[in-house]
Amino acid sequence: MPTEMLRELVMQPRLQLHLADAHESLQGCSSIAAAGHGPLVKLLPIRRLHIIAIAALLLKHRRVNAPAPPPIMTASSPHDADQGETPSPHQQHGASSASASQTPDASTPRNRSVDEPRERETANNEQSPLLPPADYDAFGARLGREDSHVDESQTTKSLWYLTVLTIGIGGLQIAWSVELSNGSPYLLSLGLSKSLMALVWIAGPLTGTLVQPYVGMLSDSCRLSWGKRKPFMLGGAAATIVGLLFLAWTKEIVGGVLGIFGADPQSHGVKVTVIVTAVIGVYLLDFAINTVQAALRTFIVDCGPAHQQEAANSMASRMTGIGNIIGYIAGYVNLTTSFWFLGDTQFKILCAVASIALGSTVVLSAALIKERDPRLDGPPKKKQSIFIFFFTLFKSIKRLPPQIKRVCQVQFFGWVGFFPLLFYTSSYIGEIYVQPFLEENPHMSPEEIDKLYEHATRIGSFALLINSIVSLLTNVFLPFFVAPTYDSHPVLNSSESSTKKSFLDRLRIPGLTLKRAWFGSLILFAIVMVCTVFVRSVNAATALIGIAGITWAITLWAPFAIISAEISRRDALARSKRHHRNDNHDSPPTLPAPIPATGNTSPMELTEAPREEVDQAGVIMGIHNMSVSAPQIIANVGSSLIFKIWQKPRGTPGDHSIGIVLALGGVFALVAAFFVLRIKDDVSFPPETLADEEHGADDQDDDEPSPNGDLSRSTKPGYSAVPTGDSEAPREVEDS
Repeated sequence: MPTEMLRELVMQPRLQLHLADAHESLQGCSSIAAAGHGPLVKLLPIRRLHIIAIAALLLKHRRVNAPAPPPIMTASSPHDADQGETPSPHQQHGASSASASQTPDASTPRNRSVDEPRERETANNEQSPLLPPADYDAFGARLGREDSHVDESQTTKSLWYLTVLTIGIGGLQIAWSVELSNGSPYLLSLGLSKSLMALVWIAGPLTGTLVQPYVGMLSDSCRLSWGKRKPFMLGGAAATIVGLLFLAWTKEIVGGVLGIFGADPQSHGVKVTVIVTAVIGVYLLDFAINTVQAALRTFIVDCGPAHQQEAANSMASRMTGIGNIIGYIAGYVNLTTSFWFLGDTQFKILCAVASIALGSTVVLSAALIKERDPRLDGPPKKKQSIFIFFFTLFKSIKRLPPQIKRVCQVQFFGWVGFFPLLFYTSSYIGEIYVQPFLEENPHMSPEEIDKLYEHATRIGSFALLINSIVSLLTNVFLPFFVAPTYDSHPVLNSSESSTKKSFLDRLRIPGLTLKRAWFGSLILFAIVMVCTVFVRSVNAATALIGIAGITWAITLWAPFAIISAEISRRDALARSKRHHRNDNHDSPPTLPAPIPATGNTSPMELTEAPREEVDQAGVIMGIHNMSVSAPQIIANVGSSLIFKIWQKPRGTPGDHSIGIVLALGGVFALVAAFFVLRIKDDVSFPPETLADEEHGADDQDDDEPSPNGDLSRSTKPGYSAVPTGDSEAPREVEDS
């Protein structure tokens, strides 16, 4: 440590610093100023003058004992031996190095300009005990600091990197689409009644509300050397694969196990056991899927640069669209003829294909993307019980950053409207399709009605496919026209920035920010959903569902981009501050380095408070998922009440209950659009704040205002700095 090295120097007989010599030591500062370091002395706080005093004594000692000034290394000069004093072994080594580097006319004094470069002075004197290492100049300033302190996680990534980073989302979506599109027919084939189906599909939002925040908190505390998210990605993917295969073979597994004890596979007891086991399997599968989703989303936040979070989440939404299309197309094709070796039913083959897709994509992403070593974040928090977890969770909700809190408000009301679109679209299209047939032939047999509704379900699934195609096209092309509001500049200074505009930059529509695109898409969604009550043709209804794909695409992009950019920016600045504090503790002895006001506080202790005050990515993304999952439970219960009031018996014409549910969802989308207006277009920190954060804030106790008179360096929780272009001072934006 620098303090110990300075103590060693002071304890040398000729360099002891006594209180009586304090005034003489301080007068030595003028010698430092004369050597060309006057501005450095002026910038140093008063509390660091004891280090300057030591430097002044060293400088004075060098000038007294060195008639012919050598390159900076006075204490180990050969002239010390002429004074009748035996140098230390370390000084002898420095002296021999200096002698070997001198020229034949070195004994002749030579005047050197103070402005001459100092590299030659330090090149051959690295062994001198009074000189800093080669990475520092004579006064301890780190050479090439800008290059040596670039945070690799914040450098601009390529399109290939972002593709590999988000490809796991696509694999997960294939598995999710298989469960959504084929799960209900499979459970009905096992004998589950429709009245109990709602209790099954509430598993997704229920586990999402509880599981994802807990998984996020656990991953934040993970300190494995290979990453904090990868263990949950790989473990969750493995559990999802097991859950898919177990669900597909539930009938065979339960029948085989009970058959060992002599039970008849066709008996009522075995059938009930199969149904109960399948329902439990659905809950466990949703538990595993939410684990993977929580890990993948925070993985994107951690490994994607702050200034590319929009691009990364846009790529993730494209992967989601691709996964949906693959899943829906696979459901249309008769896979039993081509992939008979994967199973004897369509659902078994689909589960096997989804397992292969999920496993391969997650392993590829985990293998090729390097995650930052979580051990650098210090020790994790102590293990918490489930009760403390919920207490901490609600505490974290109350202290969410205002920007993220507003996004969660939008998501809460928006997902009340999205839930009917996801779960009732095929039934809505199917009801419109069967209306003319039921009116023409109101006395159809149950077999004819079943056949009619089976074909209607396929027509409804085609509308979902159109919705997914529109969503994918929107995800691919819309980012080229939206100005990267939360994407503008790297958080940390980098030499990669360029003022040249590419062809894609010219495509961007001025004023079309991500916030405004999100607002417009919710208004569009509300209009489309209200129109569903009045539409009576399959083609028109399919067109409405396809248009809703635009809103769905932006919903998979905008909230994650805004939240991820906020988290990544704060995390990058916090890491930069911790890095600078650690550098201050590792500075060379001759450096008048900033010393924290806490005295002998360790770097690890300095980082403890910020980590406790600011929630990490896993917790925040988990809370965001709660704002997505909780409204689905509300929408599920509300839809059930509406169905009970307006639903007609199956096979009866004139049933428009699903259209009413969709229209009410549009009303909630209007409320969500109102909350979008409260989101800030850009909450990036001003340049001066970035500079303070990047170069440290160890002088905070000096309470000096910034040059422009504001307190732009304040980064307390609850404060947000507005862009400097607005000529406004940072203001408190914490919600009351």
